[in-house]
Amino acid sequence: MKHSKFIAIVVAVGSLIGATGAVAKPGYGGKGGHGPRMSFEEIDTNGDGQITKAEMEGLREARFTAADANGDGQLTLAEMEAAAQTRARTRAAAMLERMDADNDGTLSLEELPKPRRMGKMFDRVDANDDGAISKEEFETARMKHRGRHGTGHKPRDGAPQDGETEQN
Repeated sequence: MKHSKFIAIVVAVGSLIGATGAVAKPGYGGKGGHGPRMSFEEIDTNGDGQITKAEMEGLREARFTAADANGDGQLTLAEMEAAAQTRARTRAAAMLERMDADNDGTLSLEELPKPRRMGKMFDRVDANDDGAISKEEFETARMKHRGRHGTGHKPRDGAPQDGETEQN
């Protein structure tokens, strides 16, 4: 039972990751990094030894076409969800293949990679070095992160996000 819950969590995390990334094909996955791993030759569709903007746009169109199951030129919520589920399954299978050290078809906690920067990140956020992160330290770190990486997406209704104030 514990293994099935763990696999369900891995699949859920994979779904979230997959929903935000590009469509992945089997064989693209690699260690680390983000998004699919495409070879130069796969992107250089005309084989001229150069990647053009048109070829990059072609990839975007190919991903769209692959997700547009009924071919009507519009993506429905159901089509986007199906594409995300396909990506999640592909990524979860690649993750299992890559991390399953004992090849038993499951991942144990020991087989999952250790967070590489968590300790350093924790120490940076714990401004007073008391071994714990307060809500104030958390919010300060979050606002610093937003400052470096943009403010994120605003809600569609225009309401301010956490920590923002509305300006008139």
